[in-house]
Amino acid sequence: MSQLEKIYGVHAVEALLRHHPKRVKQIWLAEGRSEPRLQNLIALAGENRVPVGNAERRELDAWVEGVHQGVVAEVSPSQVWGEAMLDELLDRTEGAPLLLVLDGVTDPHNLGACLRSADAAGALAVIVPKDKSATLTPTVRKVACGAAEVIPLVAVTNLARSLEKLKQRGLWVVGTAGEAEQSLYQQDMTGPTILIMGAEGSGMRRLTRDLCDYLVHLPMSGSVSSLNVSVATGVCLFEAQRQRSVKAAGSAKKS
Repeated sequence: MSQLEKIYGVHAVEALLRHHPKRVKQIWLAEGRSEPRLQNLIALAGENRVPVGNAERRELDAWVEGVHQGVVAEVSPSQVWGEAMLDELLDRTEGAPLLLVLDGVTDPHNLGACLRSADAAGALAVIVPKDKSATLTPTVRKVACGAAEVIPLVAVTNLARSLEKLKQRGLWVVGTAGEAEQSLYQQDMTGPTILIMGAEGSGMRRLTRDLCDYLVHLPMSGSVSSLNVSVATGVCLFEAQRQRSVKAAGSAKKS
């Protein structure tokens, strides 16, 4: 059991069962829990021949840090992809890809929320530096509500070099910066786009910023000067998704 990870939360465990059932070795449920969503999870576990056991809630509390919702799964170790995965994804992708880069986001809650938004907005993958960045953990999976099992998280050794390679493949790099003159809503993101979000507090590193083709800011109308990085990421991703939907609808009308 020492080589297994503990993943918790109904959505995270259900997503693993749907997308990577072979990774799930055992599911534990808190004694006395019998609501419908747990019955659905038990049925899904049965379809994939994953054993389900019961444990006292205090045992589950001791196993994980966070709100487990009465569900803990023991699974094989997380998969973080290498840079080669980017080429594979781009080679088999039709249309204009959208990639999200998190330049040094270290809070696992922020990473989990960004993965969730990236999946919902149709991003191809999320890219992070190998060093000084959050990676897949049970907390990230719980916050991501299943997205961590669907959208690839790619860790690269040298982010600047990876961005240069992606630019050579025809992708445009859009970075976010509070001092940028151009608004997010003025930026065309319907083509092959890499969206870069900076770290909590410090923003993008200089080398990353220098590789951006465009810099944009989020217009702020209230008294606060900035948003949490995961919230800002969601705003930017869904603006890209909105633009792409409008373009696709226009193309459909013309045809």
